[in-house]
Amino acid sequence: MNESRAVGVFDSGVGGLSVLREIHARLPGQALIYLADSAHVPYGEKSPEFIRERCRRIAAFLLEKGACALVLACNTATAAAIADLRAAYPQLPIVGMEPALKPAVQATRSGVVGVLATTGTLRSAKFAALLEQVGRDVKVVMQPCPGLVERIEAGELASAETRALLAALVAPLLAAGCDTLILGCTHYPFIRPLLEDMLPASVSLVDTGAAVARRLQGLLAERGLLAGEAGEAGVRFWSSGEPRRMSAVLPLLWGHAARVDFFAG
Repeated sequence: MNESRAVGVFDSGVGGLSVLREIHARLPGQALIYLADSAHVPYGEKSPEFIRERCRRIAAFLLEKGACALVLACNTATAAAIADLRAAYPQLPIVGMEPALKPAVQATRSGVVGVLATTGTLRSAKFAALLEQVGRDVKVVMQPCPGLVERIEAGELASAETRALLAALVAPLLAAGCDTLILGCTHYPFIRPLLEDMLPASVSLVDTGAAVARRLQGLLAERGLLAGEAGEAGVRFWSSGEPRRMSAVLPLLWGHAARVDFFAG
């Protein structure tokens, strides 16, 4: 794989694959390196200091592997560490995530928006600032989702246990009158079919993977870093956890099997 113009994408686990697939669909000629920090998943329960240290190590590794840009495919990591990484690498295109509050506010008809996210994202100063900026004219109901990331990491996208957990998490949002739900963690698009099955048709789901891919494309184009469109570039996978565990869920979450190397950082 030619990694001279690779984009490094990382998350606490396999959730960022939902963003990776949007990037790959939009930029099929761009080499990609994906790192799952699965030894430390989920980030949502970790301290900001711990997350910043992990992000610094991962960014350094991806740059050593030839990455010309970074995508923090994790809302919690973005909230805790993107300012730190941008200060450390001011010339590097760095794209992060944030819950899709602005499009949700524009889409709601009831004036009530629900947010499914990790505890770390909902407690972050970045989310508080976003809420203050665009959430004043609607009621925003926030629902932390402990345990949900772990279900998705295990590939349990439609098990009875996952359905029961999700139903309990969604119930207060529906009771509050939410007609728009934000998937505020990159893991959650993988359970979108399950959500759609249990929600009324009047409830819309919003996430930001496609918007991140568009933003990345624009930054790469501005800096002359876009790869050519001839053929489909390779994707390389790394995990700080047990590579076999990630390999087992790749066919389900990525669409086909692939080699996963071990990141010891």
